[in-house]
Amino acid sequence: MTTDPKYSLNAICRYLKRNHVVSLCTTNSGDLWCASCFYLFDMEDMGLIIMSESHTRHGKQALANPQVAGTISAQTRNIALIQGIQYTGQLHLLTGEDEQRAREKYIQHFPIAKLTSAPLWRLSLDEIKMTDNKLGFGKKFFWQRSESE
Repeated sequence: MTTDPKYSLNAICRYLKRNHVVSLCTTNSGDLWCASCFYLFDMEDMGLIIMSESHTRHGKQALANPQVAGTISAQTRNIALIQGIQYTGQLHLLTGEDEQRAREKYIQHFPIAKLTSAPLWRLSLDEIKMTDNKLGFGKKFFWQRSESE
């Protein structure tokens, strides 16, 4: 198996495109919370677009402390088929043109979203570890945002 960073990034992006629910973990002042959110993968910015009200517990925490962590994984009973992502990142409320562009893409992907005016957020992924047992037990891929991004 190759450990080429480009191969790792391609495998991670394929997985993020195929899935749509993220586990999002937030914290502020020692208070921890996790939420599950639908997401749209934005490969260009290596991030996720999510829709959530800012008055939710995770929304309030993200406004105070944008650093987040979480997972994306499918449910399987067969250990040989386990795939999943662990990540860290920054969660920011979108505004203005950024919000409008993201909303158009999000609604195109999730048409039911046009029935709500809930805010959109960008989860900028900073670090990703992906496990893909389909390629061999314990096979891992890694990606990290460069400091210049």
